[in-house]
Amino acid sequence: MQIKDLLPIGSVVLLKEGQKKLMVFGIMQTDAGAENAEYNYIGVMYPEGNVGEELQFLFNHEDIAEVFHRGYEDEERNEFLKQLEGIYKDLENGKTETETETE
Repeated sequence: MQIKDLLPIGSVVLLKEGQKKLMVFGIMQTDAGAENAEYNYIGVMYPEGNVGEELQFLFNHEDIAEVFHRGYEDEERNEFLKQLEGIYKDLENGKTETETETE
């Protein structure tokens, strides 16, 4: 999955074998508790929203069974995705996060 193909925040999805819809509120997330495992998204239950950290769910694009609503997209989001793509390319090429942030 390419970064440019990620769903925007505010998107509402149902995961495979899921019972409850989730609303995406973040992309490209790292789970510090699981050896820094990376996930495409973090979501909260819809329509309840964020009711605590224990009810925030990390998942990947391939885990999504259905997209009910696609979140807001504009030029600011497109620019953010370009910057994020650049950071990940730099990291793949051996630059550290600190080197990438200072450029």
